[in-house]
Amino acid sequence: MAKVAEGIPSAIHAVQSGGVIAYPTEAVYGLGCNPADLTAVQRILALKQRPADKGLILIAADLAQLEPYLLPLGNALLERILPTWPGPVTWLLPVRPEVSPLIRGNHDTLAVRVTAHPVCRKLCQQLGHPLISTSANLSDQPPARSAQEVRQQFGMQLDDILDAPLGEQAQPTEIRHGLTGEIVRPA
Repeated sequence: MAKVAEGIPSAIHAVQSGGVIAYPTEAVYGLGCNPADLTAVQRILALKQRPADKGLILIAADLAQLEPYLLPLGNALLERILPTWPGPVTWLLPVRPEVSPLIRGNHDTLAVRVTAHPVCRKLCQQLGHPLISTSANLSDQPPARSAQEVRQQFGMQLDDILDAPLGEQAQPTEIRHGLTGEIVRPA
């Protein structure tokens, strides 16, 4: 576990400096950056060869970190999502119109998750804001499940790779539509 603690300050410095990092999530390695740094967001899209219209996920330590990106959530919606957080469920929630299309894609919702992964939570807590979270892989390729696989796919193109254990999910997180509860992507 000491290796994780040593890696977190380096990852935080990279994000605060406008960098792109790789880090373990519940099931796979993710690529992340500060969502307020659109140059870093563009870099992630270019690294993954991912079309901007698809949108990206934001992970956070708590709901308060996500609120600046979301339209106000009513009680019924909160009653639906809060029992699943922190945890491996990503919700598509109504996004504020000023959120960049680089993050939300061509959607009126934003994919968000309050993560239960201890490393991700610690990163977001210490940064004081959410992270972009998209699987560490080229678009349409299998996601990386280790720091070594991240290095093989991206080499020196990343500013930091946080080498720590993945969570216990076998598959990437489930995605649900907030307004309907419909499962968009099963776990």
